[in-house]
Amino acid sequence: MESFKRGWAFLKQSWQMALKDKDLIKPSIYTLIAGMIITLILVIPIGFLTFLIQNSVFGKVIIYILWAILIYIQYTVGYVFSAMTVYLIYGYLAEGDGRMDKAWMIVKRDVWDIASLSAATTAVNLLTSAVRGRGRSGGRNLLAGLVETIWTEAAFLILPAMVIEDINLKAGIKRATQIIKDNLLLVGISTVGVKAIVGLVSFILGALGVGLGLGVGVGIVSISQGSTAGLITGVILGILIATPFILFASIISTYTATAYHTCLYLWARDVERAQLAGETGGVPAPTPLAAALQ
Repeated sequence: MESFKRGWAFLKQSWQMALKDKDLIKPSIYTLIAGMIITLILVIPIGFLTFLIQNSVFGKVIIYILWAILIYIQYTVGYVFSAMTVYLIYGYLAEGDGRMDKAWMIVKRDVWDIASLSAATTAVNLLTSAVRGRGRSGGRNLLAGLVETIWTEAAFLILPAMVIEDINLKAGIKRATQIIKDNLLLVGISTVGVKAIVGLVSFILGALGVGLGLGVGVGIVSISQGSTAGLITGVILGILIATPFILFASIISTYTATAYHTCLYLWARDVERAQLAGETGGVPAPTPLAAALQ
């Protein structure tokens, strides 16, 4: 319950910050749009190709490579815009303003580091898929899930290290490992809380959208007495009503997770600097995170 309260406190504070500076949530919106474009351009053709050549060994190899490339592209796009969010939040907390032009410059500077993080995450994704295998045994699923959870949390902290300190993947992994090691209890409690509240809010929004869309769609079909025109209209309107809710839930999830790990990283960095300087007083956490720690 305590972690849930902390997650809710952080969610409120992080979105108050975003409402004061709308630029902070723009990259999360861009991520969504880019993801949809990638799906239309790549997923559908690859899926069709899979259907055509999946029965041959050579075809399976080609399909595996193509899906690996697609996963890599999706991670790269996601990390690029997450890196922008990281720097915008950093700029807002440090200077009171997150500037898009500076965020773009930082992304261009760190593009190869971001690409290497995407490659590492793709490798982890493929590895966990191989571990699960076709059998889907409980032990395999548990191991794969554990690896995914650890790497996901690490990647969320590696990205701020890359963006804020201008370091490469190897150094970023070292920094993330140190932060988790030194703040294990905080990371555990707060992360569970943030994930829980974001998951709950996203579920409520998604369920509300689907419920409204389904209600309107079924209502139109019923009124039209099952006519073809009524069926088509009902389905289209139902999708149009549900989609904004689902998209907003995705934006909330993406932005909040990035904001949390950015604030956590900044606080851990400041604590580390204070310890090296021999300071004994407490180090204040960034405002959104401070609210979650009260």
